[in-house]
Amino acid sequence: MVTLSTPSRNEKGLKFLFLFLLIIGHISHAQISSNYKKYIEQYPNSQAVRLNQETVLNIGLEDGQFVISKEAFEEDLYLYETAKYDAKQSLSYSTFYELDEIEASSLIIKNDKYEEIKVSDFKEKDELDGSFYDDVKSVNFIFPGLGKGAKTKLKYKQTIKNPRFLSAFYFGNFYPIENNKFTIVVDKNIQLRFQEFNMEGGSVEFTEKNTRRNNIYTWQIKNVDEYKYEDRSPDYKSILPHIIPIIVSYEHNGETVKLLDKVSDLYKWYYSLVENLNGEPASKELIQLVDELTSNKENELEKVRSIYYWVQENVKYIAFEYALGGFVPREANEVFYKKYGDCKDNSSLLLKMLEIAGIKGNLTWIGTRSIPYSYTDVPTPAVDNHMILHYEYQGKSYFLDATGRFNPIEMPSSFIQGKEALVSIDRDSFMIKKVPVIEPSKNFLKDYAVLELRENNIRGKGRVELSGYGKIDLLYRLEKKETKTKLIDLYNSVFQKGDNSFQITEFEEINKYDYDKNLIVNHDFHIPNYAKTLGDEIYINLNLNKTIASNLKTDKDRAVALEHKYLDSVLYEFKLIIPEDYVVDYLPKGINFSSEYFDSSITYELKENQIQYTHDFKLNTMIFDSKELKTINQFVKKIEGQYKEVVVLKKK
Repeated sequence: MVTLSTPSRNEKGLKFLFLFLLIIGHISHAQISSNYKKYIEQYPNSQAVRLNQETVLNIGLEDGQFVISKEAFEEDLYLYETAKYDAKQSLSYSTFYELDEIEASSLIIKNDKYEEIKVSDFKEKDELDGSFYDDVKSVNFIFPGLGKGAKTKLKYKQTIKNPRFLSAFYFGNFYPIENNKFTIVVDKNIQLRFQEFNMEGGSVEFTEKNTRRNNIYTWQIKNVDEYKYEDRSPDYKSILPHIIPIIVSYEHNGETVKLLDKVSDLYKWYYSLVENLNGEPASKELIQLVDELTSNKENELEKVRSIYYWVQENVKYIAFEYALGGFVPREANEVFYKKYGDCKDNSSLLLKMLEIAGIKGNLTWIGTRSIPYSYTDVPTPAVDNHMILHYEYQGKSYFLDATGRFNPIEMPSSFIQGKEALVSIDRDSFMIKKVPVIEPSKNFLKDYAVLELRENNIRGKGRVELSGYGKIDLLYRLEKKETKTKLIDLYNSVFQKGDNSFQITEFEEINKYDYDKNLIVNHDFHIPNYAKTLGDEIYINLNLNKTIASNLKTDKDRAVALEHKYLDSVLYEFKLIIPEDYVVDYLPKGINFSSEYFDSSITYELKENQIQYTHDFKLNTMIFDSKELKTINQFVKKIEGQYKEVVVLKKK
């Protein structure tokens, strides 16, 4: 006989607990599966989704001093096994942005539920970027165990030491975001304004709340699709929706104190950092150098040219900055003796050398083209990142940037074209000058060649002439080529004609490294088996360079504008000598069209025993608007169609 025992209370409790955990496990697994399936179906091309991003910026006052902190929380879901390549992460900090707290963890799926693994190893390191060094450091860490379906959580707190350095907040990014919330809690004695960028058509919800002590501003947006990154796109600041909070003024002891209300407020602070620059007398060696550089020069502009080119050639760009060292130039004597410095240091040396020569120069702040803001819209240090020297001669402005090499005095650095420049005059006076965009005729490549047929092979004598930014880019590359073999390899790639069998046999360089003269490279070359013979006919494509179309063409689904470094013009002029026992059987008609974006023409002309091929191209704008890319591609197709045209020679 078998006796059935009644379960004890503990046994009942254990069974209930087991059943409860089993149910919770199924629910957890169902939630994990459904969430993962939802996001991978919704964003099949995304590696990860930001589930939640919440940022709180606290701006307070204590005894007239700002107390500013930023707290941030980020939660990401990874959709593919490639998550492991995103495991390494870092946060930056500096004198202006102190990193006070950081917590990070991975949530890994184990037994159908998430298991949290906290990051415990955080390592600090200096941030080095080529020759540039400043006091920016980073905290580096690795999220453990990342894989498909894993999550990460990151929480950190920063203290912002200078109220002028409030950073932008972005509502979108190059990954999808489910929830993005930004809150500013600000003391009522502080006046803010918010400058918006790329916010058109967005669905950001804004609310404002007032308490006894604070004003609370909140922006929130949900279900933000990813922004697509495209090659040769404008900087992300020109694409992503964001706002920049600006502290306009604050109340202290019953008085209103301006901080960054207008450009004049920013300039006043900038000037305070440079007003005591170069207080010490110039060294004898520096004075002697300036005298040598400027003697026997016919006018003031030529004196400035000589000084400017010397600084470009002899002072290496290396930056070492700490705290406000990123804004304060070093003494000219120090830069002169060390022969290195950053943009501010080079400008300081130029300023002093011009002063020694009795010439007026002006320190100038400017942002590169990666910063799409004007000084009026954003009168904060976020508007610029560079310093140059402004010089005026006979009513014309010259923008001298000695951090580069090979820039003639008439040409600003390519990356500041079209930008506003904040030019210092004195303590209370400044100018905002617009840097010109250099016209395409000043940046040209002219490629001439005479071609002869040797059976199916082409033998040629070529002459390439370059000016402007294209020449400058090539000179940087030439500096690294120390042997004839390396130079030939470089010229083969730059001057290639026909196909990759193109080979230069001899070359001659004229005006190499001359700042003011065009670079000329004469060269002999051959292209084996380029022409095609069929019976008594020879077929030859005189479109020996087809790169123009490939540089303009974009994918059909491209949604972002296409940006070019500078405007330029190209002229290919090739003369084919017709073999004695052949005549021209077919000569293509060519094309000729103009648009606001570029002009292009291809012509063929028969002159006695020669066919002259000419391809003339001019780029008219540096930015191809995303809405016009389809139209632009239609123009490109016309050029591509011409690239397929061939000349037919027939035996007499």
